[in-house]
Amino acid sequence: MSQNIYAIGDIHGQREMLTDALAQIENDGGRDARIVFLGDYVDRGPDSRGVIDILAQGLAEGRNWTCIKGNHDRLFEWFIEPPMPRNDPHLIIGYDWTHKNIGGRETMASYGIEVPDRIRSGELAEQVRAVVPDEHLAFLRDLTLQQRIGDRLFVHAGIRPAVALEEQAEDDLLWIRDPFLEDTSDHGVLVVHGHTMVDAPDLRVNRLNLDTGAGKGKPLTIAVFDGPEIFRLGASGRGPLA
Repeated sequence: MSQNIYAIGDIHGQREMLTDALAQIENDGGRDARIVFLGDYVDRGPDSRGVIDILAQGLAEGRNWTCIKGNHDRLFEWFIEPPMPRNDPHLIIGYDWTHKNIGGRETMASYGIEVPDRIRSGELAEQVRAVVPDEHLAFLRDLTLQQRIGDRLFVHAGIRPAVALEEQAEDDLLWIRDPFLEDTSDHGVLVVHGHTMVDAPDLRVNRLNLDTGAGKGKPLTIAVFDGPEIFRLGASGRGPLA
């Protein structure tokens, strides 16, 4: 029988939710369970540093984990990557990682950095870079963009329809919304993703969205792929996906 696969939606700094999710998976599938994390580990929630600590340590221990890169993870990486912060062209004019609607300030607070009223981005980046462990920047740099396991493709945001899976652009894998969400064509795989918040796991003919709003304090979703069946895992065990 094939090994179960567990997928966890966008975490967004919710360390306690992540800890609970890992305990639930261990109870269901054991410590060696195969887990795919769908990205957006940082921003908005209270403990982005703690989330990266857990994930980086698990990878260092050789846990059977795959960590997908999310757009928020790249925003954080690009801000602290030397020599100067880079802004993402997908953000609306006037926004950057430090904007109150993006969530970078919460991430900085988890590293003990409070943003003053007036500071240049380069100076702020230097302050943040000085307190972010090298292992955390390495974690961000090394995140994978997609992972195919059998007939399922795990990505953060989605894929560009009609483009071969091996030719997908990084920006689409991290940021795409409507062209992917509105498409009903057969991609040759079930695309398992997050990025776009939904009230409950959203299974369509060609995709499954697991971002149920942990960044806004809503539940963190775990899906279990057991052969052809998909379940939702919670404190009381497996149940219907939605």
